[in-house]
Amino acid sequence: MSIDRALAPWQPQVLSVLRFIAGLEILQHGTAKILHFPTVGQFANVQIGSLMGIGGLIELIGGTLMVIGLFTRPAAFILCGFTAVAYFMVHASKSFFPVLNGGELAVLYCFVYLYIFAAGPGPWSVDAARGRA
Repeated sequence: MSIDRALAPWQPQVLSVLRFIAGLEILQHGTAKILHFPTVGQFANVQIGSLMGIGGLIELIGGTLMVIGLFTRPAAFILCGFTAVAYFMVHASKSFFPVLNGGELAVLYCFVYLYIFAAGPGPWSVDAARGRA
């Protein structure tokens, strides 16, 4: 039996795990900026109405939706665009190469959320339970 054939039945569940982990990863940025947990020095004085505060709200709400798999496609679309904008606003001006400008994670997040937008939430999600996957 080939590895492709052996793993094919698990692809939908792996998609759910990818969505869940990508949601947790972006959620922690939002909780650090908005809820100050965990404590991150550079986020200590973030104001909700600031650009970083609005970004934190997007991360907090979008991350929560990703974790539970609710409104997954719209949330993934917004997070894809959000992380692309973050890359160009924060990293791209430092260097053309993401390895030199510190933007590897922003690029990776962007394409993970693009994939989730296209592929859907997977079977372990509120969307799937509601028949909206």
